[in-house]
Amino acid sequence: MITKVYLLIYGLLLLGGAYGGWKAGSKVSLMMGLVSGVAILLSLAISMQNSSLGYGLCTGISGLLTIVFIIRLLKTHQLMPSGMLLAISVLALIVSAKALLEK
Repeated sequence: MITKVYLLIYGLLLLGGAYGGWKAGSKVSLMMGLVSGVAILLSLAISMQNSSLGYGLCTGISGLLTIVFIIRLLKTHQLMPSGMLLAISVLALIVSAKALLEK
């Protein structure tokens, strides 16, 4: 169940990264969205074998992304895409931390 929820959350995050890259014309935003998405998918795959390690990685990645989007929101003061991506990252952080604590 947690995997499906997390995949949905990071699907939204990937879409947000693609939107940010498209809107700003930023290939860096697009690439970082893809890199973070792949990292989360790998973490979820690891969680199938070792749930503590996989969810720990997911929590760490979500925490880093939360920090990145806080910084971007403070710099730009724009809710789109920084605020939206921050909200999704915080949600992902909560979900992954909950999963980690339950294991």
